[in-house]
Amino acid sequence: MDTAQIILQHINEQDEELSYIAKQIWDNPQIALQETYASRLLAEKLAAAGFEVSWGAGGMPTAFIAEWGSGGPTIGFLGEYDALPGLSQELSSTMSPIESGGPGHGCGHNLYGTACMGAVLALQNAMQAQSIPGAIRFYGCPAEETLVGKTFMARDGVFDDLDAALTWHPGGTNVVWNGSSLAMNSFRVNFYGVAAHAGGSPWLGRSALDGVMLMDAGVNYMREHVPPESRIHSVVTSGGQAPNVVPAYAQVWYFVRAPKRAQVEEMYRWMQDIAQGAALMTGTRCEIEFLTGCYDMLPNQVISDLLYEKMAAVDDMRFTEKERDYARELQASFPAGSVQRGFDWMQLSTSQKLNSADMADPLWEGVFPHSPTPPLMGGSTEVADVSWITPTAQMTTTCWPLGTPGHSWQTTASTGSSIGSKGMLFAAKTMALAGCELLMDADLLAAAKAEFLAARGDATYVTPLPPEATPK
Repeated sequence: MDTAQIILQHINEQDEELSYIAKQIWDNPQIALQETYASRLLAEKLAAAGFEVSWGAGGMPTAFIAEWGSGGPTIGFLGEYDALPGLSQELSSTMSPIESGGPGHGCGHNLYGTACMGAVLALQNAMQAQSIPGAIRFYGCPAEETLVGKTFMARDGVFDDLDAALTWHPGGTNVVWNGSSLAMNSFRVNFYGVAAHAGGSPWLGRSALDGVMLMDAGVNYMREHVPPESRIHSVVTSGGQAPNVVPAYAQVWYFVRAPKRAQVEEMYRWMQDIAQGAALMTGTRCEIEFLTGCYDMLPNQVISDLLYEKMAAVDDMRFTEKERDYARELQASFPAGSVQRGFDWMQLSTSQKLNSADMADPLWEGVFPHSPTPPLMGGSTEVADVSWITPTAQMTTTCWPLGTPGHSWQTTASTGSSIGSKGMLFAAKTMALAGCELLMDADLLAAAKAEFLAARGDATYVTPLPPEATPK
């Protein structure tokens, strides 16, 4: 039996257990930095297999690193397991929260970390059977949804000695993500004023809410003068407690995103000036609380091509008619145009010509070659920080129906089902085969590193986090 067969057989033999673990995490969803159940479950499984487990990377109690092997390259696998607030959902095609307002796996991270664990366990088994030198490392990364986990882990240097990193994300199709993403800063601005009776003596007060509102007005004027791909989102998290009291405290929370890290930093400096100007205009005081930041993705085409090659070699994803019926029922609940939007995105992401008739199939089993000119992802990921430290590639597999809205109850309803499990097992097989190739083929790994160094150029990774920042 060759190495690839050993890997695939191992995952096939473990498929029920891996699916059970993913469902257990789905049944016990916990939001960012609170993922005690999932992190412990995955770490215990890896420790039982002989991996050396260490906790607390990046100052986060639910972060861990599990390592096995020596004597060759070190390949990292990036696992996630945090849920999202407010997306509790039964395994139903109608909106039915298990717990009203409770968390749910509306991004599929119950599958994400489990697939990476399955990949390293299968790869460990093959390395033992074939005496393959090298080290494999599973990173238990919390708080991806708040873009905290890998950023703080990167600040601690835990990725610095990796030769390459592999990861994936649940999705609606089987394709390599070989494009970039938006860099981002997340920060809150606290305004402090003076309380007063809003009707009797408003001249004695200074409204912190006025500071927030003037800052937001200034930011909206700034939008005209930033790169068109930039994104600025905000919520007022505190704006006072009663209309007849001049608010002494108010807070606004911003995400600022742009295609390049340097652009985000420039926009952030401008927004700091706007905050100070708003404070001067309102006679208030402001303090800026930096939460987290991340880089734009630096894709690696050598490893992206490897992932596609292995996906195409596995090619064993098959859905039943019962699963397709469930997927169609979910699609019927999507906002208008969602399936078309998912199809349009796939047209941009793949080099394969797609037919609009393909939209009739809610669950795509095929493996699509990635586009040489992929679109820019409008969101952000701290996988990007790792990609500026070591050659990194990622892929997506079909875990929910085509067009499923991101961060939705429909996603939760799929990631706990057999649809999600099949996508997870497909991802585990692909990553294990790709990791094995990187361990065994020195020329391939050297090519990936050469591309990485050329793409990074003179730049080096510098954490976006200030020294005083703590995970929250």
